Amino acid sequence: MVKPSSEEVYLRKPFSLSLLDQFIPPFYLPLMFFYTKPNGSHLDTVQTLSELKKSFSKALNQYYPLSGRTIDNRCIGCYDKGVPYVEARVRGCLADCIAQTEQEWMKQLLPTQPISRIPASTSPQLSIQINIFDCGGIAIVMCFSHKVVDATTASAFMKSWAAFNRGSDGEMPNPDMLDIGSRLFPPLESIPQNYLSSIESHWFQEGWHTTRRFVFDDSAINALKFQAKSKRFEHPTRNIALGAFLWKYAMLASRVASGRSKPSVLTQAVNLRSRLKPRLPQYTAGNLFVYAVSTYNSGERDIELDHLAYLVREAIDICEDQISRLQSGDVTKFMTDQYNPLIDISARDEVDFFSCTSWLNTLDGKLVDFGWGEPTSLRMWRTESRYYSFGDGFVLKETGKGIGMEAVITLDTKTMHILEHNSDFLAIASGSYPNRTM
Repeated sequence: MVKPSSEEVYLRKPFSLSLLDQFIPPFYLPLMFFYTKPNGSHLDTVQTLSELKKSFSKALNQYYPLSGRTIDNRCIGCYDKGVPYVEARVRGCLADCIAQTEQEWMKQLLPTQPISRIPASTSPQLSIQINIFDCGGIAIVMCFSHKVVDATTASAFMKSWAAFNRGSDGEMPNPDMLDIGSRLFPPLESIPQNYLSSIESHWFQEGWHTTRRFVFDDSAINALKFQAKSKRFEHPTRNIALGAFLWKYAMLASRVASGRSKPSVLTQAVNLRSRLKPRLPQYTAGNLFVYAVSTYNSGERDIELDHLAYLVREAIDICEDQISRLQSGDVTKFMTDQYNPLIDISARDEVDFFSCTSWLNTLDGKLVDFGWGEPTSLRMWRTESRYYSFGDGFVLKETGKGIGMEAVITLDTKTMHILEHNSDFLAIASGSYPNRTM
């Protein structure tokens, strides 16, 4: 158990959750940062591990809530509890690991069981495993609790840890902004448990789900941006163009799998930090995002990409207009207005429900340099699951080589089988991988 290196942290008052955090069920998301041994370099394993642990402890001084435990879904305290920290020797080469298709083997790189509900009051906010390969490569794997950490927070923490390891003072110019989320959106005394259970059913769904990774090179992305263009929306971004494309073919696959056409809903996570006034720094902790919701009701056989792209952009515009209401109005009403329709949709079989999350410019591995260069690969471990798996959706990210984009798609198994055999889809999506690793 690694704790903050400064004992002054233990005297800090409890870190208040925001109302937005209170609506998130506690579960771990795993992130894998793979680092290839630099050519011609010599890394002393003992020294490297010692430096990583010391710098991690320093980073916890800044991100002290990660060393504590959740209290009554309102705050985090007990900072002396610390973070489970595992060091492992891996027999083999990192390159072979990245190409590995056997998920039960890959699971050994994880410090804890991810993508499952955890007891909030006793579970750490974070678990770490440092994997040292025979070839000298390193995989730093973190499982973070979504209760207080979103992708932006995870990225900021990793950059701070890496900066400390390089010998600097971290990446947090104004530590007083760490908890600004809970000051802007104070928590409620309590949220009814039945409502929290309904929200959890929105995040997780029963049934067999399969995850696949697809690669879209720059020419494919440019083609999608051109196809997504219309008079109503003249300059689609790569995010919107690819998200609309994935939504289209997920809908088509679902039609074949179910034998009928259903209304479809796509949610997008919208980061609040850059949209609030004044803007918040990226290292502000918590789940500072809201949903943009797009709905497609047409039963027509042909689904036009430019129309879907417009719906996606329109939803983001509406969401941005509503953010001012979130900041100046009734936050509780805003959140219930956001979640109530989603909870209702998630419980209905006659509606297709998909989510889209972008890691572009949020969690892309850039600047997560511990002194060995940027990561060779950044992934998120997933496996097939029958019970309480993440629902259908897409995660968009950089390829890791700066060329094109990756889309990690999770669908129910029958729908995924249809999608990955769709020739029109595969004409754009290159590089279908059988493994379930992002």
